[in-house]
Amino acid sequence: MKPLRNPAVRLLASRSLRAHRKAWAAVFAAVLVTSTLLGALALAVGSAGLGHARVERYAAAPVVVAGDQEVSWRTKPWGSEPRTVTAGLTERVRVPGAAVDVLRAVPGVRAAVPDHLFVVRAPGTPTYPGRSWDAAQLAPYRLTGGRAPRAADEAVMGAAAGARLGDTVAGRKVVGIADGPAALYVTAAEARRLAGHPGAVDAVGVLAESGVPVDTLHARVRAALDRAGLKDTASGQPLRAFTGDGRGAAEHLAAPPARTELLQLLAAVSGTVVLIAALVLASLVGQALQQRSAERELLLSVGATPRQIRASAGREVTRVAGLAALAGAVVAVPVFHGLWSALRGRTGIVPDGLELPAPAWLFAATLVAAAVVVGITRLVVLFAARRPGRPGKGHGRRVTGIVLLLLGVAAAITATAQSGDAAGAAAGAATVTLVSGCAVLGPWIAAAAMKILDRPFRRLGGAPGRLTAAAANAHSRRLGAALVPVVLVTSFALVQLSAGMTMERAAATQARAATTADLALSGTTAEQARKLPGVRTATDVLRSTVVLARSEAGDPRLDRLPVLGVDAAGLAGTLDPGVVSGDLAGLAAPGTVAVGKDRAESLDVRPGSTVELRLGDGVEKRLRVVAVYERSLALGEFLLPKGELAPHMSDPYPARVLASTGQGPADSSVAPEQVSMPGAELNGIVSAAIVAAIGGLTLLSVLSTLALIGAGRRGELQLLGQVGASAGQLRRMLGLEAGFLTGAGLIVGAVVAALPLTAVAWSVTGGLPYLPLPVGGLIAGAVAVTVVAGVFLPTSRARRGV
Repeated sequence: MKPLRNPAVRLLASRSLRAHRKAWAAVFAAVLVTSTLLGALALAVGSAGLGHARVERYAAAPVVVAGDQEVSWRTKPWGSEPRTVTAGLTERVRVPGAAVDVLRAVPGVRAAVPDHLFVVRAPGTPTYPGRSWDAAQLAPYRLTGGRAPRAADEAVMGAAAGARLGDTVAGRKVVGIADGPAALYVTAAEARRLAGHPGAVDAVGVLAESGVPVDTLHARVRAALDRAGLKDTASGQPLRAFTGDGRGAAEHLAAPPARTELLQLLAAVSGTVVLIAALVLASLVGQALQQRSAERELLLSVGATPRQIRASAGREVTRVAGLAALAGAVVAVPVFHGLWSALRGRTGIVPDGLELPAPAWLFAATLVAAAVVVGITRLVVLFAARRPGRPGKGHGRRVTGIVLLLLGVAAAITATAQSGDAAGAAAGAATVTLVSGCAVLGPWIAAAAMKILDRPFRRLGGAPGRLTAAAANAHSRRLGAALVPVVLVTSFALVQLSAGMTMERAAATQARAATTADLALSGTTAEQARKLPGVRTATDVLRSTVVLARSEAGDPRLDRLPVLGVDAAGLAGTLDPGVVSGDLAGLAAPGTVAVGKDRAESLDVRPGSTVELRLGDGVEKRLRVVAVYERSLALGEFLLPKGELAPHMSDPYPARVLASTGQGPADSSVAPEQVSMPGAELNGIVSAAIVAAIGGLTLLSVLSTLALIGAGRRGELQLLGQVGASAGQLRRMLGLEAGFLTGAGLIVGAVVAALPLTAVAWSVTGGLPYLPLPVGGLIAGAVAVTVVAGVFLPTSRARRGV
């Protein structure tokens, strides 16, 4: 027979596709879900990449001059070129007041309007943002009634506040109503006083004369600032001149850091999804082609070349995967919108000022994701559509699997020596590597498990048990292919759910132990709280962030960490960080800090050492360590004196006040004091959505793989019926197989998950991983139901014919 030519290959692929359409249905479903998930993630990454802070207060100002809200660190890692890393700042970096006069003298500038921001607090009234009425023209917000304020006790209110002319708000008479959001506007002099930072302004809005282009104005402003040599009032960096969407960065300080965190999270999740998708698709496509080994052998025996066989299989895969991937690309659009709606629907998850645009051209990213999925399936064909070797052989595959397992164990051991994100990254790498090793060694793992159960099955299972054992020994590859997705879904679900719950439980336990106050107050200060009847001591609790420069595996990093500012004299009876060395009384002195135990060990510091931190506005401080404490999961990794922290905060008002009456243990109504890591809530909701999606994908892979295997066993089951096996015996045989797959998959998956989970839990919490029994039961139940459905449903017709 002559070698098959391309027309014959196309015909063979078309006929084979129709003949095996039930087998390809499982692959179609997996590709569709994978393409949907990757397409939605591609849209999310693209939208976050295009994200920017919304321009509101400065919409009418073509140029806005503000401080640099990023801090940078340049260092030279060993053996490489110098590198610079940056991190966003969450506290306001202010502009020297002299910049206003410099900008007013720039040719083409009609007005340079300083903006002083403050927060209006008064008993019995809501909290409002405050500004000078002069700065309202930068939006512009205009009067809809009344007049502008002329005295310190007069104000204009934004229409959204619902105030009326003549009302009194925060001790000021409302003399005007302006359009726009709820805000309080006062005279320029009063705004400077209330802002509380003489000689500095929060930003300067530059208005252009008629006919001056934005680019020209920006160039002139930039040149004037450079000539004047003006620097910000915090870290001494050159001032920034923003135009376009960049102006929003001067308004919404939390938006740029949140965008960066969202991008990093989505990128990490996308990498995990690609790896899991590759494992799932490799298992399904490989099994679909493996079941046709007899056909391939026949074609090879009559003159077809391996290349032609691969080409035929590639055409089949491309048709199936191409159609499924395109369908997934369409479904990805509403999934993406659902994820973004979930983020927007949870207050505080994504800052209100963060715009996440999705222009029409961005939706082409779903097609790119679909092409990636099709490429993965085509790549699998190169390895799966080859002449099969004899069962039980494959020394190279065995060595590869063992190497992957050893690398996974090494990554888990490495995680025990890390902390925070580094430990999580090492644990994630360990999980993926261990699961990959199990996938490669699937037939041998299944054979080893059956060796343990072979005798019990044969002795106690009767005829169905002997049939199960015989089938398992004869088809270890098939059994291994069925076992791999069960291991994958078990280990993935355990790692993702247990890791977060372990951290949350440890942090909550520490928070309850750390909060010893009788009272928790808001809208006041510790000084005012101490005047209340029965209050013996009180401390302000200020919340801010610091930036820590460090090296990780030789690479420079800037970590933004949450911190608390406290009163050293008011800690007794209100807050107990669990001091292990030193004395928190030392926080009464300026230039001091207390450090969490794990962070102190990583920085190799102790009481008397110094730590260099960049405070929330970028100011570098060398602080003397006065104490080391153990409850850092709840309270953050640094405690600072409030007097050290407050001058570097946009709003130095206490988040709350903890007070003690000295009447015994803390009241259960007092919520434990606990800080949140930057991006923790964002991480939580995105991770929950992705865990659900990937969990669904892996459960689908279990069902699809078993359905594919079951479809290929119909002839085997019919033959067993013809030689005397009853329908009941076949049901019991399949039940034993389902029980074996469920039990072995759960055990191996739990072992795979236990290594990285234990490593992370030990390095971060000093304990063992935690998972509530109901959650573990839910995982086991979902796996069991899926396996039973995958084993029984595809073979129901064959069993009915027995």
